[in-house]
Amino acid sequence: MAPPSPGRDSGFAEAFIALGGNLGEVLKTFRAALAELDRGPVEVLAVSSAYRTCALVLAGTSVPVADYWNAAARVRTTLAPEALLSLMLAIERRAGRRRVEAARWQPRTLDLDLLLFDDILCSAPHLSLPHPHLAERLFVLLPLVEVAAATLVPGADASVADLLARLGPDRASIRERRDDWYTSG
Repeated sequence: MAPPSPGRDSGFAEAFIALGGNLGEVLKTFRAALAELDRGPVEVLAVSSAYRTCALVLAGTSVPVADYWNAAARVRTTLAPEALLSLMLAIERRAGRRRVEAARWQPRTLDLDLLLFDDILCSAPHLSLPHPHLAERLFVLLPLVEVAAATLVPGADASVADLLARLGPDRASIRERRDDWYTSG
């Protein structure tokens, strides 16, 4: 018997998660985070390639920052968006991540962002759906298009592939692509 497809009628929701990090053994940390997500009420359905990208540098700073690795995952879950986010934050903490608002753009072992959750539009103090910077970030859209190209982004009147196309062809910030990271190592 085939598993139920994502969607509210089946009791499952489909969500998309971005993974990022630039401290430690990042791809190993990604694999551990996905394994932890894949237990219980979350099932990992698809995982993108991993991309090593230039770090964003804040204006007025000159501190060198190590390149980031970024990937995306498509999951289905019986959790509500807030509960999934709480689980993701707990996984980050167990991976050594310390969220400090004053140091928001600092290097990190693991960053898990909830990008999309079914067709929900939400703007709350601790959760915005879709992710508020989704359409602006090549390092998020490039892996996301691998697992969600045709997915419509609520409020954007566009698919993930459309949003990536709007950013244009500039791939200068992409340093490396690893297709086998999830199954190797």
